[in-house]
Amino acid sequence: MSNPMLALEKVTARVGRFVLPEFSLEIQEGECVALMGPSGCGKTTLMETVCGLRNGVTSGRILLDGVDITSLPPGARGIGLVPQDVALFPTLKVRDQLEFGPKLHGWDSSETKVRVEGLALDLGLEMLLDRSPGGLSGGEARRVALGRALALRPRLLCLDEALTGLDEARHTEVLAVIRKMIEREGVTALHVTHSKREAEAIADRVVVME
Repeated sequence: MSNPMLALEKVTARVGRFVLPEFSLEIQEGECVALMGPSGCGKTTLMETVCGLRNGVTSGRILLDGVDITSLPPGARGIGLVPQDVALFPTLKVRDQLEFGPKLHGWDSSETKVRVEGLALDLGLEMLLDRSPGGLSGGEARRVALGRALALRPRLLCLDEALTGLDEARHTEVLAVIRKMIEREGVTALHVTHSKREAEAIADRVVVME
């Protein structure tokens, strides 16, 4: 049997006074897993630990496609992240947001152009490429953040409460886009959410932290 795309092996992490006790999880290639649980149980801490944004792992290992990434910096992990606050670069237009990762990693300009145009088409952003973040709606900003996270063709996509704050219509719209892009890109995904409806709509499996 092949390795899972993501494997957490008895990971313990400490962030300030908070301790995430031994946590194990396996996500198979192409699978979308929703991570649920009450506030304060450590969902975001776990995701940030997987992405390398927290370096508080005190024991255990994080494996991505069989490779130990526990000590790697975030940019070397091959993980795309859509954070809860979206965190678009305030001075960059939408095109530049999508180009950021490929340019940073030295992609050829023609390859970057093809990738950005393809993402813009799939995400319905063709008419927004020259717009600044301040001119985007909440749903548009989420789609840009998703495109930026997918631009480098990550092996794992992490979404941390990525739909928080959207009205019902935009929530439904962006949720459908996320599901479509996960399937189209063939990416493995870990999605933190408080919403059972959201989890049922997007995930192949739900994991509940206590």
